[in-house]
Amino acid sequence: MQRLRTFLDNHCKDSDVANIIEGLTVTCKDISHRLHLGALAGVLGSAGQENVQGESQKLLDVISNDLIKECLAAMPAVRGLASDEEPDPVACDPEGDYLVLFDPLDGSSNIDVNVTVGTIFSVLKAAPGADGGDEATYLQAGNKQVAAGYVLYGPSTLLVFSTGEGVHSFTLDPRIGEFVLQRDNIQVPTETQEFAINMSNQRFWLPQMQNYVADLLKGEEGPLGKRYNMRWIASMVAEIHRILTRGGIFMYPFDNRDPSKPGKLRLMYEGNPMSMLIEQAGGKASTAFEDIMDVAPDAIHQRVSVVMGSADEVEKACSYHK
Repeated sequence: MQRLRTFLDNHCKDSDVANIIEGLTVTCKDISHRLHLGALAGVLGSAGQENVQGESQKLLDVISNDLIKECLAAMPAVRGLASDEEPDPVACDPEGDYLVLFDPLDGSSNIDVNVTVGTIFSVLKAAPGADGGDEATYLQAGNKQVAAGYVLYGPSTLLVFSTGEGVHSFTLDPRIGEFVLQRDNIQVPTETQEFAINMSNQRFWLPQMQNYVADLLKGEEGPLGKRYNMRWIASMVAEIHRILTRGGIFMYPFDNRDPSKPGKLRLMYEGNPMSMLIEQAGGKASTAFEDIMDVAPDAIHQRVSVVMGSADEVEKACSYHK
C-alpha cells in the first residue's frame, strides 16, 4: 500500500511540484471532511453572491477557495495563483518557480443534493522575472503544463494526477488520513458505449454537433453501428473520472447563445488540466476543431468548447466538423 509521499519521491522529478501536489491534498482532505459533514458543518446553501463568471456561489465554493488560496500562498515554490472564482491572479512568493490555477469546487451546483463534486488544479512554470500577479504571466497553452489533476469528493475521496509521465489515482484512507495508490498508469478504455452531454442545449449547438449526437441516438441501425447510453452528472470531475475508468466521450460544445463565450467551460481551470489527464491516459481532447492544449489563451477566464474522452470516439465527433 504505497502512500502518496513515497510515490511522489520516487516518480516526481521536481520536489517543488511534488510539494505543491502534496500540499493541495492536505487542504482537500479538509474540504472532503466538510463536505461529508454537510449540513452538520453549516457549509450547504448559497453564499448570496456571484463569482467572476456570473454564477451564483455556494457557501462551500467560497470556503474551498479561501482554504486553497491560503495553502498555496504559504508555499515558497508558488509564485502566483489564480482561481476561477476570482477576477484576478494573486502574487505569492516572487522567488517561486510555479503558477497554480484551480477550480476550488467543480460541480458545486450538486452540493445540496449530495452528488459528486471535485477540485481541479493545473501547474505551470513561471517565466524568469514574471509577475505572479499579472494575468499575462499565466497565458500559456495547455501543452506547457508541468502537472494537472483533480480531487474527487464522492463515496470515497480520490486524487488523480499527472506530472507528464502517466496518470495515477490515489484513494484517501480515512483510517490513516493518507492518500494511497489505487491505480497506476491509467489508460482510457478504447471501447466506448457512453456519451455525456447536456441535451437541453441541443438547439444551440452547431449543426455538425447536432448531426453527430443524432447519429449516436440512432443506435445499431445508425451510421455509427452501435447502441450508446447517455450520462450527465453536471460535474466535469465526475464525468472525466468515469471516462478514465470505463471510457466514453464528454462534450460541452460550442453554442450560439453568446458569441463572446464559445463554450461553457474555462480553458485554464478545466479544459487544460482535464485534457492533460485524458491525453496522458491515451485519450484525446479537442475543441472539435483543434487540440485543446494547443489553444493559445488570450484571457485567464477564457472559455472553450470541449470534446474529450476515448480517442476513437473523439476523432469520430471531430470528423463531423471538417
